[in-house]
Amino acid sequence: MSASLLRRGLELLEPPGRAKVPPGLQRGWAGPRAAGAAKRRKRAPEPGSKATVKGRVVKSAIEEYHKKKPVNHLRENLKYMLKGRLVADKAVTEQVLAQNRGRKSKDQPPEKTEKKKTQGTVFTEEDFRKFEREYFGVP
Repeated sequence: MSASLLRRGLELLEPPGRAKVPPGLQRGWAGPRAAGAAKRRKRAPEPGSKATVKGRVVKSAIEEYHKKKPVNHLRENLKYMLKGRLVADKAVTEQVLAQNRGRKSKDQPPEKTEKKKTQGTVFTEEDFRKFEREYFGVP
């Protein structure tokens, strides 16, 4: 969309009682040279000003240390995290994780192998004794 179409659309949305501003005064921008002139004005040093030690303020090292001291945001973060108790579906979370995972083998999670359950015997100790008596003839 061009700038002129955008301006026309904004003019349609203006309240009817407002007076229209002449096109030259609509913006503070006066052309491509105005930006360069503003930069030159900012960069130009004042005549007679030198870098001296006279006007320098001595900063306390302790105050600077306290300013830059790390702040622990744990409590605020915990409050923020615990405030919203919306838990997503497990299927949705798995899908998001699968989409974010890379295609390389190092990015894939290890496959879970199901543990084989050791099968116990269906015979009891008494069945073994009974079989022993019948087969071997031991009383």
